[in-house]
Amino acid sequence: MCRLKFLSFLLWLLAATAWAAEPPAPPQEPPNPPAEKKEEGKEDPHLQVYDEIQVIDRASDLVGVADSASEGVTGRKELEQRPILRPGELLETVPGVVITQHSGSGKANQYFLRGFNLDHGTDFRVTVDDIPVNMPSHGHGQGYTDLNFLIPELVDTVRYKKGAYYADEGDFSAAGAAEISYVDSLTQGIAAVTPGMDGYRRLSTADSRKYGSGELLGGLEVVHNDGPWVHPDDYRKLNGILRWSRGDAANGFTLTAMGYDGKWSSTDQIPQRAVDEGLVSRFGTIDPSDGGRSYRYSLAADWRQGGGSSLTRASAYVLRYGLNLFSDFTYFLDDPVHGDQFEQLDNRTVTGFQVERQYVSTWGNREVETEMGLQVRNDSINNGLFHTEDRRLLSVTRRDEIEELTGGPYVQARVHWNPWLRTVTGLRADEYYTDVKSDLGVNSGRRNAAILSPKLAVTLGPWNETEYYLNYGYGFHSNDARGATIRVDPKTLEPVEPVTPLVRAKSAEVGVRTSAFKNFQTSVTVFRLDLDSELVFSGDGGTTEASRPSRRAGIEVQNFWRPRPWLSLDLDYAYSRAHFTNFDPVGDHIPGAIGNALSAGISVDDKGPWFGSLRLRYFGPRPLIEDNSVRSKASSLVNLRLGRRFPNGLSVATEIFNLLNNEVSDIDYYYASQLHGEPEPVTDVHFHPAEKRSVRLALEWRY
Repeated sequence: MCRLKFLSFLLWLLAATAWAAEPPAPPQEPPNPPAEKKEEGKEDPHLQVYDEIQVIDRASDLVGVADSASEGVTGRKELEQRPILRPGELLETVPGVVITQHSGSGKANQYFLRGFNLDHGTDFRVTVDDIPVNMPSHGHGQGYTDLNFLIPELVDTVRYKKGAYYADEGDFSAAGAAEISYVDSLTQGIAAVTPGMDGYRRLSTADSRKYGSGELLGGLEVVHNDGPWVHPDDYRKLNGILRWSRGDAANGFTLTAMGYDGKWSSTDQIPQRAVDEGLVSRFGTIDPSDGGRSYRYSLAADWRQGGGSSLTRASAYVLRYGLNLFSDFTYFLDDPVHGDQFEQLDNRTVTGFQVERQYVSTWGNREVETEMGLQVRNDSINNGLFHTEDRRLLSVTRRDEIEELTGGPYVQARVHWNPWLRTVTGLRADEYYTDVKSDLGVNSGRRNAAILSPKLAVTLGPWNETEYYLNYGYGFHSNDARGATIRVDPKTLEPVEPVTPLVRAKSAEVGVRTSAFKNFQTSVTVFRLDLDSELVFSGDGGTTEASRPSRRAGIEVQNFWRPRPWLSLDLDYAYSRAHFTNFDPVGDHIPGAIGNALSAGISVDDKGPWFGSLRLRYFGPRPLIEDNSVRSKASSLVNLRLGRRFPNGLSVATEIFNLLNNEVSDIDYYYASQLHGEPEPVTDVHFHPAEKRSVRLALEWRY
């Protein structure tokens, strides 16, 4: 601990020295457009402000800009073209990411990437306009990432980064990170109504107007959805945003308020034997009283000031969040009389801020881009676990009050050694403080931890619009604070060992990115990722638990081609192998780990009045048990969006999801459960089906 604190002090001493040594930027010098490549022999250094890159669709052409082959940006045009079944699927624009659901429209999605079943987001960091979405020590699962509050029409870009190579990405980013940005203004107002099958109805509106010295943006969304389930979801969502902004990405101020409220019933995963025996249909449920409610309200401010060679940013936020979730995964395994339904409660207030300083200087005749920053977050959490029947309280399993404070200073420097070599070296120091007050006193306690994460990226090129990348870095994810202080199981009162608060991750990759062919971009990445402790889904409790160390390795290929101004095609493929690295006779396969994923699409836009998109997503088979004796089946889904624009600003689009009506699973698990009337527990595959073919009609007026 002393060594880490000393190194953290050195980190900030280095940063402060570099900051003080920065040459002042000429105040009259305008910001340079960041997408321009640096001209050879250019004398005056200019800062590359990533946020100012004009992204229209898939910005794979990042030669000279990106620091790895697996980094990229998706723009608004591609986001608008895609048929979106649920808001979280915006992240499927990240190559290799698969989004599924195992319970209810209002619950956070299930995420898969790079050999991970990420559960609800454990090792994939997501932010929306610098506000973190992942929830540590959450009532349902570590890193819980609920994106139901997104309004898709207002999303401007999705920037993604994979691997632990970026000093500005901290907790939960071992596999990667996505930064979602909203627009500040609209050139046209939007009013839309979307009726659909299975009780789907959506109303949305958004517009922006000049207000004072800035722009005022407002958006509102109302959604109802039953889904194909025998017991309807009856999902009701109210969602809104109000934003005032002035200036641009380099100089300006933004104040944003967002609010979301959702209620739903849910059909959880069901055992395969119940369907085979005719006890329930494929879209049936074992416990119709499952469901939940969630809300999220936030207020955030962002300030930016910069010139041609420097940029300073400061942002702060306050977030109020709550979830009441009723689930039943094992039915009558633990309680043959009342059943096994449980309620998970999470209420929290989150506050945080970050400051960031970027500037360009020279070292001899070399250009150096330095970035330093500090991210601080505090979660005041009240969560609990209760045994319930038909949503009625039977007993309290545990109640906890948690204070969790994290802070992460970082610094990184990009050095242009010559026209064909640049490096990025970075260092991040994260501190973790938690105080748990449990209703069972022995499980109360305080834990502190610290971890250092060095980063390195080497870029060779460009030669013929082609670059080569070498990346290596250390990262981490935090464990649930309750697991870090636990001493006895709250159900059985048997002794248990606490887990380490911070879990080390190490990743490395080599890659190539090329734009050598006209209107065609491609990148290839080979990666490896080691994790000191895996988080594995526990079916009998509906939670995750810390487990053995693991290793993942694989290859990713991304392709984007625009043969005509109105036509684009993309094809992304990812292959991963995931194994535990220590010996255990039960086997070394990681249950639920994704192996193969493929996404392909063809989009037509600006072809006269017509537009459309046809997309295929392939989700490969996965081991469901450590010895690989039980595997899930692969699934393929095809979605279609086809529409026409009219001169008065009206557009009409038909969206068809699961076009081929494939009977496949959204997700599969393998664990023991006991149905009513069964004499003993049965270990079986439990699955949540992908929704059957459904049609929506999107009517939109832009004014």
